[in-house]
Amino acid sequence: GYARGRWPILAVVAAVSAVAVYSALRWTASSHTSSVLPGPVPPVSAALASNATVLRVVDGDTVDVRIGGHRERIRLIGINTPETVDPRKPVQCYGPEASAYTKHLLTPGTPVLLERDTEPRDDYGRLLAYIHRSTDGLFVNLDLAENGFAVPLRIEPNTGHATEFQAASDRARQARRGLWAACPQPDSDSVAS
Repeated sequence: GYARGRWPILAVVAAVSAVAVYSALRWTASSHTSSVLPGPVPPVSAALASNATVLRVVDGDTVDVRIGGHRERIRLIGINTPETVDPRKPVQCYGPEASAYTKHLLTPGTPVLLERDTEPRDDYGRLLAYIHRSTDGLFVNLDLAENGFAVPLRIEPNTGHATEFQAASDRARQARRGLWAACPQPDSDSVAS
């Protein structure tokens, strides 16, 4: 009797927990001021909880993810990669390489943790976020700048990691990594958003 009587209670607890997790993820996706990841960015080696799954990489700084059953287009905050998909603009120097690198980092099915800043969406309706790969804690936005696939793009008020991105980009420029070696005078003005 005791073991049989516990199962309905456990089922109710599991259902309530699932609803609470789903609600928290939906609130996180729609919140205008909440940051998913409080405090400092964890070390690269740390595995993180995820709140989204990568569906596909659109280009170097834009990714489609699934959050709580909904598809969202994410624009990576604080960096800018050369354009590859805007039909109004030619493919820019190092754009295909940046897109391929982001695809390498974020293959479909990759669990990720989205960190928000102050402003939730851009003028195109894309969710603005910093992306951390859940399996190893890799800070994707920072990695793109560090390896010369992106330049810093500081747009107020979403500047929580602007200093880190600038320092990473400066290191890539000094080492002539990526677009800093391949492209004439790359900067955030010559790289499309």
